[in-house]
Amino acid sequence: MTYENTPQARAPSRARTWPIGGARPLAGTAPPHSGFLIGAQLRKWAAAEIATGRLFPWLAVGFGFGIVLYFTADREPMWWAPTALAVAFAAAAVLSRRHAGGFVLALGLFAIAAGFAVATIHTARIAHSVLRFPASSVTVAGFVELREESEHTDRFVLRVDRIEGARLDVKPQRVRLSVKRGMAPVPGSFVEVKATLDPPLQPLEPGSYDFARDLYFQEIGASGFVRGAITVLAPPAAPNVLRRADAFVQRLRDAIDARIRAVLPGDEGAIAAMLINGRRDAIDPHLYDAMFVSGIGHVLSISGYHMAVVAGVIFFIFRALLALIPGLRDRAPIKKWAAFAAFIITAFYLVLSGNQVATQRSFIMIAVVLIGVMLDRPTLTMRTVTIAALIVLLFAPQSVVHPSFQMSFAATLALIAGYERGALRIKAGADSSLGARAALWGVNEIIALTIASLLAGFATMPYAAYHFHRLSPYGVIANLLAMPVVSAWVMPMGILGVVAMPFGFDGECWRQMGYGIEWMDWVALWVASLPGAYGRVALFGTGPLLFATAGLLVMALFKTPLRWSGAALVMVAVIVAARTPRPDVLVASDGRAIAVRGADGRLSFHRTGSDSFAIREWLAADADGRDVRDGSLGAGIACDPAGCIGRLADGGLVSYALSPAAFAEDCARAKIIVAYNDPPPDCAAMVIGRYDWRTRGALVLRRTNDGFVMDSVRPPYFDRPWAPAPPAPRSSFGSTAAPADATPRPQDLEADQ
Repeated sequence: MTYENTPQARAPSRARTWPIGGARPLAGTAPPHSGFLIGAQLRKWAAAEIATGRLFPWLAVGFGFGIVLYFTADREPMWWAPTALAVAFAAAAVLSRRHAGGFVLALGLFAIAAGFAVATIHTARIAHSVLRFPASSVTVAGFVELREESEHTDRFVLRVDRIEGARLDVKPQRVRLSVKRGMAPVPGSFVEVKATLDPPLQPLEPGSYDFARDLYFQEIGASGFVRGAITVLAPPAAPNVLRRADAFVQRLRDAIDARIRAVLPGDEGAIAAMLINGRRDAIDPHLYDAMFVSGIGHVLSISGYHMAVVAGVIFFIFRALLALIPGLRDRAPIKKWAAFAAFIITAFYLVLSGNQVATQRSFIMIAVVLIGVMLDRPTLTMRTVTIAALIVLLFAPQSVVHPSFQMSFAATLALIAGYERGALRIKAGADSSLGARAALWGVNEIIALTIASLLAGFATMPYAAYHFHRLSPYGVIANLLAMPVVSAWVMPMGILGVVAMPFGFDGECWRQMGYGIEWMDWVALWVASLPGAYGRVALFGTGPLLFATAGLLVMALFKTPLRWSGAALVMVAVIVAARTPRPDVLVASDGRAIAVRGADGRLSFHRTGSDSFAIREWLAADADGRDVRDGSLGAGIACDPAGCIGRLADGGLVSYALSPAAFAEDCARAKIIVAYNDPPPDCAAMVIGRYDWRTRGALVLRRTNDGFVMDSVRPPYFDRPWAPAPPAPRSSFGSTAAPADATPRPQDLEADQ
């Protein structure tokens, strides 16, 4: 038989690449004689990187970048503009498909325009009213959709049926209300309450997390507090099928929560409930901080890790049980059956855990993998991650700016890239003895787990530093000690507990689950007690984060030595982040709190209200380890009935004027005045008034050689659906009271991996 007659020779090729030798240089590429960096070898690598099959992951990157561009606009775009642009670039890609450089450029621009268009259309589709001014004594009636518990207060989301109030400028469709602990109504019930409503909380300083944007895409238009009793009423109309199904799921979650708490009181029960039904509850603050300091805080929110464990356990159990049936393994595709069973049960886990957006993203990723198993497709590949990312971004484009999406996909990219390059595939020698091979297998598993923890840890580090202002120096140690127990014991016991609950045999499962949680808690507390465990990072801008993301993508997606250029991008990100100037003065978005950096380099704080959330976030963003209750926070600021004075590092004064009488002295002595009242026309100081923080949000001032530069949360003329532009006031300082602080909680920013 000749070679031409072999099956390999007869099989048609499934993929072709542009011929490297004849590839045309990309636009802007210099001729070969320009030097080594742009020589023939570099052109060869570049041609290989744009070969057929290599560009698909970059479509998701371009799509996501288009969504990021959408969120940077000062005003809401028209949906037809980016849509038309995407169609034009798609046509250009088709016309230039025979030209490598032109095709790649047109395809990339199409992906960016498509992402921009999808985000615009999605925002228009969910358009709803957002409260712009505080309103008190508001009567709200509607269906309870969601309930959350915490240490001091509970929260619930109300689908508004009717709302009445004297100062309501709009009528939001959904509101999130806080109530005393244990007083939240049952999901599915129709209630009427008296409440004080506030606009969704704006970012606490430029570059920090946007709570209002997050709430907008949850279709929540206001948050506030319940004042008085909660009255349960008969609904004006019978609830529809979806609402009845949701109420059934909520009752099921309540029943599971009650069974777990009956067996596991305290922190173990609270964490077990979080892992099974996704219901947040209070745990000891010291333990809560230790979980995140040690790097295993991602366990506290149901994420891709939990979904993967549940799917893996179910897949293994079903496949093992089916394999025990004589002859079935040879006659039937039991692997596909097990994948289907894992898909169904993981979908049930999604519903049971509350069906939150972050959990939906995790389920989509697992579903793509399981469907790949059922269709005999490779599972853990870049193509799988790309498909999952495109599906998530198509249905929830806002995910791209959320820490959970960024961290989970960064970790997944790093792990798959490491697997494809052999970093996680370490095998024992084939000629070893049985005992030596068993020992070597254990060592290899430990090495593989260590490498996986390092890869995931380094990949998620920029996002943890950007969103949470912290790093976990000992995260590898904590994850190596705790995660195998969580994966092999805690989660399987939880699954068995849910299965055994209808039969009444779940008690022992919860107890065994509690033993594993106790071990995880001990690991968190021990690692958090190690020297240097608190890796605090000061706030930096989106520029370093984009550089770090680009570096990660290049190192993970490139196949040629060009991938090492990603390391240079990461180094640029580190340098730029380290050189980010720190603020000299901060002013809260309601004007009730200010911070002044003194000669010792630390911020001194003064606030007129009782809410300390802004100060807590300012401390974290400044990499300052002081507690919000620390008495030294006010050192350096002196107050009298007329106002307060703080001193900058250069000796300049910052005034917080509480009454008009303070202007007489402050206008002559202070460099900056923060005031609610109108200053005299001849005031020589830089005055920040009510109009400034009401229209621009929280403010940051930095000292330069030419004076002070002011940065704000909202640029001038900013007008987006989640942050509508306020109406022009009657005077320069405005005549309407500034919005009061809402009450988000730090766990709203938790990320999954």
